[in-house]
Amino acid sequence: MANFLMIFGKPRYLGVLKCDETEFPAGTSVIVQSARGEEIAVSAGPISPDQEDLYREQMKGAAGENQTRGGEPPFQDVSFLREAVSRDISDREDQREAEDDILCRARAILRKHDLKMKLVDVEYLMDRKKLFFYFTAEQRIDFRAYVRDLAREFKTRIELRQIGVRDESKVVKGMAPCGQPCCCSYWLNRFEPICIKMVKEQNLALNPSKISGICGRLMCCMGFEHSMYRELWQDLPNPGTKVKGPEKTFTVAGLDIATASVRMMNYDTGELMVPVSSFEEFRQTVQRGEEWKSVDSEGVAVVEPGPLPGEIETGLPGRVAETVKLQDESCEKPASGSASEETGKNPEAGKNRSRRRRKKRKKPEDHTATRETGKERPPGQPRQGQGGNSTPKKRSGKKRKPKPGKVNNGPEKQN
Repeated sequence: MANFLMIFGKPRYLGVLKCDETEFPAGTSVIVQSARGEEIAVSAGPISPDQEDLYREQMKGAAGENQTRGGEPPFQDVSFLREAVSRDISDREDQREAEDDILCRARAILRKHDLKMKLVDVEYLMDRKKLFFYFTAEQRIDFRAYVRDLAREFKTRIELRQIGVRDESKVVKGMAPCGQPCCCSYWLNRFEPICIKMVKEQNLALNPSKISGICGRLMCCMGFEHSMYRELWQDLPNPGTKVKGPEKTFTVAGLDIATASVRMMNYDTGELMVPVSSFEEFRQTVQRGEEWKSVDSEGVAVVEPGPLPGEIETGLPGRVAETVKLQDESCEKPASGSASEETGKNPEAGKNRSRRRRKKRKKPEDHTATRETGKERPPGQPRQGQGGNSTPKKRSGKKRKPKPGKVNNGPEKQN
């Protein structure tokens, strides 16, 4: 007996169809009988008994994020009724148009009840005997009066199913930040727990707009490569750890999963890629103060280039520093007949010119005379009558004019 995996309903329920007579290749539409009733399912192809057991094991504890509250199990057995014809497909398209109008009318009724819930989507069964409403809410809601108004309005059986915020993006569907449809809307059948530690181990920016999906939670793709990053980080220090040596200091910046290498950052030499298997050897080499020799894909040792001339003076990377130095040398070529030629011919002229410049820069000494003695007061010494801790007052640059009738012939007499 062949087993076929079936997908049906807006929440994308999974079911197993066992049939010997007919083959259902991937993409075939059939009418099946599920726990909800008659509905159209799409075949995902045949599966083996081992795969069926794996699906059942994975979906066994999926009641939190992967199952609607009070609803059917995410993985169940379905029975085959008949193959879908073109009329069934056209009826399903008409139901989709009717569901959009029903959703608008149901939201208008919800405003009258003032309930803290959000209607996400509506789904009809194939025979229109049951109408499902999917909603999100932060807590339990008493919607019994609301259900009675819906049944009175649409004249059919009403069922409200509460779903999570991640299931909302699964039902509504949409575009992910990467530009592709959300994984949960077309191939992902269960939600794995994602934590912020996975983001840190992959050395991603902790920006909520970059690592969150349209549901507001951490994107599911954060866990796709986490096992590889976790295996590489197993014997490595945490990001930001410094490897100090007598001459250089390197910082662990992250991982390059494509080449299985560690990115080591140094402010002078820039970024250096070190294989994960050679990290311990790299650490010992740096601590001894030796130059690290990396190994290429052919197993040949490659010596890291040292600083080029002018790199230390300019603080720029090697080749850029050399270019700047050559440009400076070309700009500093003296013109013919300039003062530099005279200085080169007569070195004493340059020395005398530098002495005159130093004399101009030299500050004049403080030779102010005291009023009492007429002697020169050394700089920094306080005037008489002032404490040793007091600082001398600064004199303005203007000279004081003597009063008429008085001549300053020396120190004044003390009364």
